[in-house]
Amino acid sequence: MSAEPPIDGYCPHCGAEVPEEALACPECGSCSETGWSTKASYDRIGVDSDDEPFDYEGFLEEEFGDGRPARRSAMQWVWAIVAFLLLVLLLKYQMAL
Repeated sequence: MSAEPPIDGYCPHCGAEVPEEALACPECGSCSETGWSTKASYDRIGVDSDDEPFDYEGFLEEEFGDGRPARRSAMQWVWAIVAFLLLVLLLKYQMAL
């Protein structure tokens, strides 16, 4: 283990940015005694390792659903009907003038 912070400026344990002159990570407290090792991993923050390929399709599914358009809720339909009725009444009132 080295006494200097990581060269890339990020803590190998938590991934936080570490200033060059820092003796320890400002987020997790890692230091030369606890492990400024280049072999340390980002396991604690859930970053995927480079050994596994990124599952883009899985990411899209998780973030945006299955690609089908979302169904309208009942309340959206109620507001749409109310807006339509108000428009019809407004037009009818304008025609009566």
